[in-house]
Amino acid sequence: MPPYDLCIVIPTLDERENIGLLLEKLRSVLASIRYEVIVVDDDSPDGTAAFAKRLTRTQDNLRVLHRIGRRGLSSACIEGMLATSAPYIAVMDADLQHDETILPEMYHRIRSQDLDLVVGSRNIDGGSMGEFSRWRLRLSHLGRRLSGVERHASLTDPMSGFFVIRRSFFERVAHRLTGRGFKILLDIVLSSDGRIRVSEVPYRFRLRQHGHSKLDLIVGLEYLELILDKLIGDYVSVRFVLFTLVGTLGTVIHLLLLGAMLKIERLSFVDSQTCATGIVMILNYVMNNSLTYRDRRRRGASFLLGMLTFCIACSLGVVANVGISSEAFRHGMPWALAGVTGLLFSGIWNYGVTANTTWRQSRRSAEHRAQAAALVEDSTVPDTALHS
Repeated sequence: MPPYDLCIVIPTLDERENIGLLLEKLRSVLASIRYEVIVVDDDSPDGTAAFAKRLTRTQDNLRVLHRIGRRGLSSACIEGMLATSAPYIAVMDADLQHDETILPEMYHRIRSQDLDLVVGSRNIDGGSMGEFSRWRLRLSHLGRRLSGVERHASLTDPMSGFFVIRRSFFERVAHRLTGRGFKILLDIVLSSDGRIRVSEVPYRFRLRQHGHSKLDLIVGLEYLELILDKLIGDYVSVRFVLFTLVGTLGTVIHLLLLGAMLKIERLSFVDSQTCATGIVMILNYVMNNSLTYRDRRRRGASFLLGMLTFCIACSLGVVANVGISSEAFRHGMPWALAGVTGLLFSGIWNYGVTANTTWRQSRRSAEHRAQAAALVEDSTVPDTALHS
């Protein structure tokens, strides 16, 4: 394999319609640079990995990392960046929203100015967020203010997903990365133990041509999860913290429902407690499925099966909670402390059991999906696509 000066890492999920177009654009703008491309695909249902693998037959500088059982843009970027020996690494999206024409400038600047990082910025003169919706603009600006990135680097666009980084610098911070969510650049900057030598190149953010955006409300919550991990991640699992926060919210809702049923509906305590418990169990499952385990989110029939296993596991946790707290109280422990002891045990129980049952990553459905995608790919992609 020839030596490369630059590696372009492209994380993908359902980007089959875009990836060929992007590779063609990169060939045009990087003709004078020795570069390779690593596509890191999260087992896309649309067959992105299979399509990209076929392109490797005619493109010696293209590699594909096909991930099964793992999801997430940041973790995909990290795996791709660790897989190259090129001294400089670029990260960009596959959706054609990043302006590939500024890559030569970013590459030459990081080399000539001995920088650690060069970021494609939408927030300096010459750059633009394009036709971003107003709420996404506000989210981006809010994230910049909350991140505390100023302690590490002077960046106008720390939420950017388009940058070039010196490999030696990346390897220094790699073991401290969270690898969560979508904001890999912010993760890298916040993981640095000193000031970063950085520069920014303006670009105009473009509209997506094909496919659909992966940005939703949960991505904003994942950003907060990243910040939380940087604060407490060395001491306690952030996923457990989120699970506990969902459980705490569920407890408050449970008490409100219980009171309403007793005072307003005039139900018996047993009926009220049973109804409130059932409603809150389902609510907790939905919130954990959407937030705590977003990367393993259940859908369709799997969603209903997951709800069943979650309720069974939590029911056992309730039994353990009552038993432990009652025994502690009987032996003289104050009632409040006894109650907290029972809640703590049931919380740990519920988290551990549901992580290994309800949200245990399924391989069979992914395997069937991949086989179906491969069959579609073989029957629908003409060989002429390999030479586009």
